Amino acid sequence: MKGTCRRIIRIFLTNSLKIISLLLAVSIVSFVLVSASPVDPVQQYILGLGTAVSPQQRAEIEAYWGVNEPPMERYLGWLSELLRGNLGESAIYRRPVADIIGERFINSLALMLCAWLLAGVIGFGLGCVMGMYQNRWPDRIIKKICYVLSSVPTFWLGLVFLLVFSVWLKWFPVGFSSPIGVLSSEVSIWQKLYHLILPAFTLSLMSFANIALHTRQKLVDVRNSEYVLFARARGEGEWTILRRHGLRNILLPAMTLQFASFAELFGGSVMAENVFSYPGLGSAVAAAGLNSDVPLLLGVTLFSALFVCIGNMIANLLYGVIDPRIQEAGR
Repeated sequence: MKGTCRRIIRIFLTNSLKIISLLLAVSIVSFVLVSASPVDPVQQYILGLGTAVSPQQRAEIEAYWGVNEPPMERYLGWLSELLRGNLGESAIYRRPVADIIGERFINSLALMLCAWLLAGVIGFGLGCVMGMYQNRWPDRIIKKICYVLSSVPTFWLGLVFLLVFSVWLKWFPVGFSSPIGVLSSEVSIWQKLYHLILPAFTLSLMSFANIALHTRQKLVDVRNSEYVLFARARGEGEWTILRRHGLRNILLPAMTLQFASFAELFGGSVMAENVFSYPGLGSAVAAAGLNSDVPLLLGVTLFSALFVCIGNMIANLLYGVIDPRIQEAGR
């Protein structure tokens, strides 16, 4: 027990240092790329006001945003405010960036969590089926489906699902996270889940194919190993071999891909949320990019990097629970 606690603390401290250094690098790269954008943020802000602005007022806005300062001074000023917990104010929403991220992240988290669980369960289950029926018709059919889905863009798949299930069949709503014209306080949890099903399923299809194909290959390797050959010689059936010898060996690689898909899911949610008009971080960052909302872009970028890093750290902590050999290596 003490060794496990020391290992968890060591992994937590090591990953914390890596996360801090990575966030610093992400902040520098993001700031440089945003500063090099040809879109004028002041002009976009003025267009968002919808009123005419005099040259003096424009100069005051530029002084307020600090666009005429050297890039290094602007970055250090933004970083100092960030260390105080101030992410700045959004130019298009006229609200603090932290408040926008907090509100939108709840919706995005529900979408990504549902898609993440669906992708893991469906991918791992289909991978086991393909591995057990290697080179037979279930394996060939599911493998072709995985190849097709892994090459289809998320936005195109979302548009097809909208056309089929929302427009033609009318099984699901066209978009949004709640019924139109209903107050958020009056929306039930079932109505939210009903609006979440189609975008979550669309997003899950983006990453389950990789998990399924990787799980299939790992299970094939396990079934061709010497200890499985010995288990067959003792009279164990194929599904008993899968339960006793296969699951633990293929679960760790599948979980690695599952947690590594956080970044892919976050990127795919940008497309899915815009297709389904879902009010999450993806739609917010798309609007920020089109309108050159620098504070919101930088805030969402740092938050998404932190989100992915925390997911990877959780995966590292769970590895020892699934595979005791990692605990022995740590000792």
